[in-house]
Formats: sequence, C-alpha cells, structure tokens
Amino acid sequence: MRNVAYHISFIGAGNVAWNLAPALENVGHFVKEVYSPSGKSAKKLVGNLYDAVVKENLDFSESPSQIFILAIPDDEIENVAKEIIFPDQSLLVHTSGSKPLSALEYSSASATGVFYPLQTFSKSRQVSFERIPFLLESENKEALRILQNLAKSLSKDVQLVSTAQRKQLHLAAVFACNFTNHMMSISEEIMNNAQLDFKLLTPLIMETIEKALNHSPSTVQTGPAKRGDLETLDKHMEMLNNNENVQAIYRMISQHILDQH
Repeated sequence: MRNVAYHISFIGAGNVAWNLAPALENVGHFVKEVYSPSGKSAKKLVGNLYDAVVKENLDFSESPSQIFILAIPDDEIENVAKEIIFPDQSLLVHTSGSKPLSALEYSSASATGVFYPLQTFSKSRQVSFERIPFLLESENKEALRILQNLAKSLSKDVQLVSTAQRKQLHLAAVFACNFTNHMMSISEEIMNNAQLDFKLLTPLIMETIEKALNHSPSTVQTGPAKRGDLETLDKHMEMLNNNENVQAIYRMISQHILDQH
C-alpha cells in the first residue's frame, strides 16, 4: 500500500528540522515552507530541499500545508504556537520529549499532537530514521491517524505514548545520551591533559555500549566502585584534586555504584 503524501511546513530550522525535513521529502512527502525568526537558518535548510520556500512570518493562513511541525526550543513552544495563524483543517505538532501536549492548547490549529523522534540530532551528521522510535500523542483520532501514517513512512518503530510516559522517557534519555556524552567529554579532557589520544578508548566505549544494550546495564557494571576497591577510588580522587567539579562528579557516581552493588 502506497503511503499518503502530505504537505508540511516547518516552524524552526534547527537540528531536528535539519534532519527531519529532508527525510520526509525522501519518502515522498512535500515540505512546502520553512520559518525561522531571522530567516537565515530557514534559508540554509531550504537550500537542501526540493521546492520549499522561506516563510518570513507566522501567518500561514494561505499555506498549502496540512501539517505544521513546530521544531523549536522547548521554552518557546507555547508562545510561538499561540502566534501562528493557520489555514482550515490544520494539524500542529511539536517534536519535544519533555513538553506536554497541552503546550499547544491555545493555538488556533484545528488539531494538535506530538511527533517526537527519540534521537539526538546535529547538522553535521545524517541519521537513518528507519530505526528511530517515533512517539506520538493526540486527543484527536483523525490527527493520530495522520501522525501514524507520517511516522510509519519514516520508521518501523511507531508508538503511542502519553505525556506522562514521554516525560519519564525523556528523563531516561538525558541520562543515557546527554550525561553519557558529557562523561566522555570529561574523559577526553583527561586524555588530552596526559597527551594521549582519546581514540584509544574507542574499543572500550563501544564494548561498554554494546554490553549495556544486550544485557541489563546494572548486571554488567564493572570498575573499582563495583568491586569496592577503595584504594583505587582514593587514588583517583587525589588525581582530581586540581578539578573540584569533576572530583565531585567522580565521588557522587562512585558512591552511587557502591550503594547499588
């Protein structure tokens, strides 16, 4: 069965839009407009699309689009949603993991929803959407059907998730993704200070992630805190005497591992 092709406009031209808009075009949808406050980001994104144009304001009343994707920072969603002027039969969605569906309740759109791709995005890396989970929410049955069609045209993993569940998932994702990456940035700094190549840790990092994905992470924990090796922990703390912030992180995480194991 052929996927339905939708006409789509983006409000926002950041990392999510930069990845999502071309992906939607590649599976047969039509991105018609892109808006960004200054217009500069929108112009750059439009340069990577087929026939989209830069939208210079939030008056979409004459737009050919059916779906409007709000891909902007979380703290701007509610205010921007209220300012947009929509055509008839419009569906407005946001892509946030932490903002509730109710963040769109004061918009003038015919229906609202959440279209959340569970992935970290950047402009410097293209991602394959086929395995990215899409978490959807809407109180409108027809809107939910449209969002399911749209998500399934991109991904094999499409799920209906409530606002409460999505908030918990987003919290877990911060630990799994953002905090993990920050730990690696600290590791990179330590390696650089010792005039060592951070890439020496690549096999270790890959094996750690692979084990965590194939088993329960708590069952494959290793390291001095897991072993109760207080001597090594004390030595590491001494090595971090010149960086109290990192030392505090090391102490807190090591204590948490000790408490759990």
